Amino acid sequence: MANGCDHPAACHTGEAPILASATVGARAWLLIEHAGPWAAHADQWRLPAAMRALVDRATSLGIRPQLIRRPGRRDAPAAPLHVFVASSTGDDPWLAEGLFEHPDDLDLHLLVHGVVPESCILVSEPMFLVCTHGKRNACCARLGLPLARFLGENLRGEVWETTHLGGDRYAANLVCLPHGLYYGSMSQAAAIAAANAYRHGEVVLDRFRGRAGIPEPLQAAEHFVRSHTGELSVGGVAVESSRSEGGTTVCVVRCTAQRGSSRFRVVVEPTVFTTPCGTTCADEISTYRLAELRQLTPALT
Repeated sequence: MANGCDHPAACHTGEAPILASATVGARAWLLIEHAGPWAAHADQWRLPAAMRALVDRATSLGIRPQLIRRPGRRDAPAAPLHVFVASSTGDDPWLAEGLFEHPDDLDLHLLVHGVVPESCILVSEPMFLVCTHGKRNACCARLGLPLARFLGENLRGEVWETTHLGGDRYAANLVCLPHGLYYGSMSQAAAIAAANAYRHGEVVLDRFRGRAGIPEPLQAAEHFVRSHTGELSVGGVAVESSRSEGGTTVCVVRCTAQRGSSRFRVVVEPTVFTTPCGTTCADEISTYRLAELRQLTPALT
């Protein structure tokens, strides 16, 4: 039986802290069109043997596999294999698409090194993933399915339902590729605002979980600098260096705005938020608090 909330409405309103919760391990992605059904965990997915081998190979290489389908669709073709691959790292993330008669023809080693695999074609439009994985958590289906249908009607061709993205407690979850921007507790209005902002190269801080592939304390540091400066461009804020000092993390964060470039010393500390609803989703949520934020250099124009 899928997990879910005793009082789901109280857990997914965006009132609980959501920052710095993007999936750390998702730096490279393998997205496979598969109509379902989707078992709760990746090692339980019932897939054709060659597709199963591809998923296992991706996992062994540190690539995040996801099964995807069009909103409301349950009739995805079995062949040829339709995949997207994405790299969320660096200053120039990319998304590419490919069709393969034989899954082993997809060179995942190139993807690991941030190179577009042969026979895949770069995609210029963004991709929006909505977790609808009800076998993993009932809230992901209850909240994710209507959101996926809504976005699919408004952003035709760019929206896919997907398996577990990480952070069921934040359903409905939305991920913007190729940059791997995570949003949670999304209403329809919040989701369309985030999608439209991403299409213009920006983030929306409301319900922004962070960017995939970055350690959580660094996600927190970037978030606090964005809040302080108002800088919302996707690439406008980045941690340049960091170190741990006991339970705290000290970062130097670069902020590049239209007015110029600045650097900030940011110190974040882990803390715990106790949920008021007492649900099975999470009695406590680990998050971060800002201990210090200090500008190191004035804006250089």
